[in-house]
Amino acid sequence: MAAPAPQRLRLPRTARLQRPGDFARVRRLGQRVVRPGLVINWLVRPEAARSRVGVVTPRTAGPAVQRSRLRRRLRELFRRHQHELVAPVDVVLVARAALAARSWAELERDFLEVARQCSLLAPKA
Repeated sequence: MAAPAPQRLRLPRTARLQRPGDFARVRRLGQRVVRPGLVINWLVRPEAARSRVGVVTPRTAGPAVQRSRLRRRLRELFRRHQHELVAPVDVVLVARAALAARSWAELERDFLEVARQCSLLAPKA
């Protein structure tokens, strides 16, 4: 018996929130958790839908190069863990200035911890 094919870990444009109305809808109708370096807003989507992510990096997070790096890192976190989500959701991640000083391991640990507290990911076994 052949092993099942691994899930592809792509993040196509269709998996990103792009329109301002989508961001506003998630913020207005969804739930929110605030941490020192990160704010997570999410809204559950219909079962057949695909999870999507949007990233916001305000100017207080640093100069343009630093903000772009934060956006890439947050999208990468979502990309790596998108198949672990318990249900399809729209997620808006808002970076704060404190996030720029965190290492990749710290950032991933914080993201996973918050996602589990919000019941977006299954609890650790």
